[in-house]
Amino acid sequence: MTKMLSKSQQAYHWIKERIAGQTYTPGYRLVLGAIAGELDMSVVPVREAIRQLEAEGLVHFEHNVGARVAMVDDTQYRHSMEALSILEGSATAMSARHLTADDLRLARAINAKMIETLDHFDPPAFTRLNQQFHAALIAPCPNPRLQELVTVEMARLNRLRDSTFSYVPGRAHESVREHEHIVALIENGAPLIEIERAARDHHSATLDAYLTKKYPDDAVGMHVH
Repeated sequence: MTKMLSKSQQAYHWIKERIAGQTYTPGYRLVLGAIAGELDMSVVPVREAIRQLEAEGLVHFEHNVGARVAMVDDTQYRHSMEALSILEGSATAMSARHLTADDLRLARAINAKMIETLDHFDPPAFTRLNQQFHAALIAPCPNPRLQELVTVEMARLNRLRDSTFSYVPGRAHESVREHEHIVALIENGAPLIEIERAARDHHSATLDAYLTKKYPDDAVGMHVH
C-alpha cells in the first residue's frame, strides 16, 4: 500500500510543479495563506514546504517581502545558453540531410503557431512551442548522445527561458524570423557549416539580448564563432 504524503509533502510537490510549469515564474511572491487556502490546509505545512524549496534553491526569502520564486542565476544561464548554442548548432547540422519535406512542414507549422502568440504574448506558450520547433529539427540526428545532451540542456533552461522572453519580448519577434531562415537553409540544401552557424547564432542572439537589456553599459556580443 502506498504511504500517504504528509501535508507538507503535498504542498511541496504542488508548489514545485507550479514553479516547473511556470505558473509561478522567477520573482513570483508566494503568499502562504493563499496557497494554504487553495490546498485546504493550515499555513504550517506550507511554510515547511517552502523551507524545503529554499534549501533546494528554488525559493528565496526577502526581508519584509517573504518568499519569492528564485530569480535566474545569470552565470548558470549564460553557461547553459553558450553550451546549447554549440550543441544544438551541431545537432541541427547533423540532422539537416535527414529531414524530410514533411518534417520541415511540421517545423514551419509550429513556427506559425509561435507567430500567432506574439499579438497577445504568452511567454510560457511561446517557450513550449519554441522547444517543439527545435526538437523537430533535431529529431533525426544520427548521434543519439548529442540529441540527449541538447534535451538535457534545454530542460535546464525551462524556467529560465520564460523569464528571458518576458524580459526581452522583442527577442521573440526576431526568434521566429530566425527560425524561418534556418528552415529555408535546410530546405535549400545549404552547406552544413552555414546551417550550423545559423542555429548557433540563433541561441547566442537570445543571450545577447538578455545581457544587453540587463547590463546595457557593459554587455558585449556573446556569439561563439
